Amino acid sequence: MKNFDALVVGGGPAGSTTAIRLADGGARVLLVDKATFPRDKPCGGGITTRALAHCPVDPSPVVEEQVDLVELRFRFGDSVVREARSPVISMTQRRRLDAFLLDAARERGVEVREGTTIDAASAPADYVVGADGANGTTAKAFALGGGIVHGVAYEGNVPYGVVERDRYARRAVVELADIPGGYGWVFPKGDHVNVGVGAWQDEGPRIREHLARVCEAHHLDPAQLGSLRGHRLPLRRGATRLAGDRALLVGDAAGLIDPVSGDGMYECFVSSRLAADAILAGQLDAYPAALDAAVGRLHSASWKLKQALDRWPRASWRVARTQLLWRSVERLLLGDVAAPADVHGVARVPLRVLDALARFRVPQS
Repeated sequence: MKNFDALVVGGGPAGSTTAIRLADGGARVLLVDKATFPRDKPCGGGITTRALAHCPVDPSPVVEEQVDLVELRFRFGDSVVREARSPVISMTQRRRLDAFLLDAARERGVEVREGTTIDAASAPADYVVGADGANGTTAKAFALGGGIVHGVAYEGNVPYGVVERDRYARRAVVELADIPGGYGWVFPKGDHVNVGVGAWQDEGPRIREHLARVCEAHHLDPAQLGSLRGHRLPLRRGATRLAGDRALLVGDAAGLIDPVSGDGMYECFVSSRLAADAILAGQLDAYPAALDAAVGRLHSASWKLKQALDRWPRASWRVARTQLLWRSVERLLLGDVAAPADVHGVARVPLRVLDALARFRVPQS
C-alpha cells in the first residue's frame, strides 16, 4: 500500500467532506468504508440552511424537498405552525446524499475503497480521521472518545398516496413532550414521508410504542411503515477526547449531535472543516479548542433546553409555541446566529425562561 498524507475511515458526510477539504488543500487522501455505496443510513435526512453554508459542495442535486413551514405539536394535540422567511431545511435521503458526497471526493482525487476494512493504527498514513460513526472502532484504536451518552432513534417511510402530499408539503412536523429525551417527527421527501422518534437510550424497549403513537396521531397504521430501522445517537459531553498525536474524530464518531434536535449534519460539516484545517497545518492539538469555539455554546444551550423539556414539558411548551421564540429558532436554522446567546433584546426573554426551567428542580421531600 502506498503512503498517504491522511487516511479517512468512514464514507458518510463527515468522512467525505473531510476528505474533500484535505484533497483541496493538496493532501494525498485514502478513504475506506466497510459498506458499498449507495447504502441506506438511518437518519431523518434534513440539512438545515446553516449546515448547507458549511458543506464544501452543493448538495442540491439530491435535495428532494425544501421546508419553510415548521409545525410544533404538544402531546399530539395543541399545535402551532410557523412559516420561515426562506427555506430552513433541505430534505434528502442519506442513501443519495452519502453517495453524492463520496463521488465528489473521488472527483477531487481522493482514493476511495468501498467494502474495505483497515487497521487504522498501522495504516501507511501520517494522520487518521475517525469518521466511522457511533459504532466505529477508530476512536478505541487511538484511545479517543469517551464521555459520550446515547439516545436512540427509530424510523420508517410511508409513500404519498397512503398519506396526502399536500398535508406535509414544505412542512416539518415535530411532536413534543411525549417522549422522554426526544420527540417524534414527520419529514417530507420526494415520494414519501419519513416518520420517526428519538429518545434517551433507556427508552429503547419502548421505542416501537413511541413510534406507534406518532403514527396513530397522523392516522397511520404502524404496519404501513416500510424500511424500518433503528440507530444510536451519540451525544458528546465535555470530557470527550477528540484528538491525539496522529488521529482525530469528526461527526458522529466524535458524538457531535445536537442534544435537542438530534441533528448532526451541521456539526458534521463544521468538524470536517476544522479537522482538515488542523491536519493541513500539522496541529491536531488545536482541533478540540477550535471545535468547542464553533459549537460549544450551541450545544450547551441545547442541553439546557433538553433538560427543560424533560423536567417541565408543559411550561416549556408554552414558551416554545411563542412567536418570539420562533424568531430566535429561525435565525439559528438560517445561520444568522451561531448560538442562542447571540440573540439580543426582547427575543432573549423566552430563552431566559427556558434556561431557568432547565435549572429549576422540585425539592425532594
